[in-house]
Amino acid sequence: MLEIKNIHKNFGGLQAVNNASMKVEKGSITGLIGPNGAGKTTLFNTIAGVYSPDHGEIFLENENITGLKSHELFSKGVLRTFQIAHEFSTLTVLENLMMVPSSQYGEKLIHALFDNKKVKKQEEEIREKAVEVIDFLNLNHLTQELAGNLSGGQKKLLELGRTMMVEPKIVLLDEVGAGVNRTLLNEISDSIKRLNKEKNYTFFVIEHDMDLIEKICDPVIVMAEGGVLFKGNFNEVRSNEEVIEAYLGRGIKSKNKDND
Repeated sequence: MLEIKNIHKNFGGLQAVNNASMKVEKGSITGLIGPNGAGKTTLFNTIAGVYSPDHGEIFLENENITGLKSHELFSKGVLRTFQIAHEFSTLTVLENLMMVPSSQYGEKLIHALFDNKKVKKQEEEIREKAVEVIDFLNLNHLTQELAGNLSGGQKKLLELGRTMMVEPKIVLLDEVGAGVNRTLLNEISDSIKRLNKEKNYTFFVIEHDMDLIEKICDPVIVMAEGGVLFKGNFNEVRSNEEVIEAYLGRGIKSKNKDND
């Protein structure tokens, strides 16, 4: 599905990503973790078209997508949610979802003026799709609520719903658990698992919440110092000495040895 080959990204003298290579298999929920400064966010930004890599290539279903901008990746089915949700705060939940599909007939004046039936038909189809998404995510009670009034967790659910409006090939989830209470986080994780199981969605997830990673992700990829340190299931990751050392630091490990 998604293959990252030998990606390098520098900022001046700082090597943020160093020869990182990994694969995200179709139909998986792949987690990406690592200590602060490991290069996770920079790699995500490079995949998502925010940055171009200094070296290396990125492939989606064997098509080279290296260096494509975010809007170009959107058209190819690569969608990203953000740590801080980017909703249209003055529009309702329903309207936010209806804004997502691109190339709507009504966006062009000539169609709006002279092909009104076609515009209305497409708008109704988009509305029906949005209602289905709202129902899937159990947001029915918020259909006509302004998005700006939603809680942090509800906004994350809305962002997830926006990805459903275009049936993406892969969804990049950036800190979906950040600032979300445990009840809503359980709803979000259940929705992600349902999308994966029932609609065969592929997810690539950056997350600091290890409980969430354990609940939804397999496999889990660990980054450290800009490169890939380890890949395995959550239990393998949790028990791997190199991973423990990367998170806790060499000093703590040495101190523990000295105290033995």
